[in-house]
Amino acid sequence: MLAYLNAFSTVLAMLTFFGIIWWAFSKGRKQANEEAAMLPFVLPDEGAKQQKEESRP
Repeated sequence: MLAYLNAFSTVLAMLTFFGIIWWAFSKGRKQANEEAAMLPFVLPDEGAKQQKEESRP
């Protein structure tokens, strides 16, 4: 009986994993994925403000 429970939980976990992969790479998520990929480049550099203040006379 324990073997059936183990097999069922393994299959359920595998289906969940493949479902998440399918959802993440679906065509409907393409724009959201591209926006998320560009987020690190939208933020200003952390040291840029400090460097401007130090270079002022």
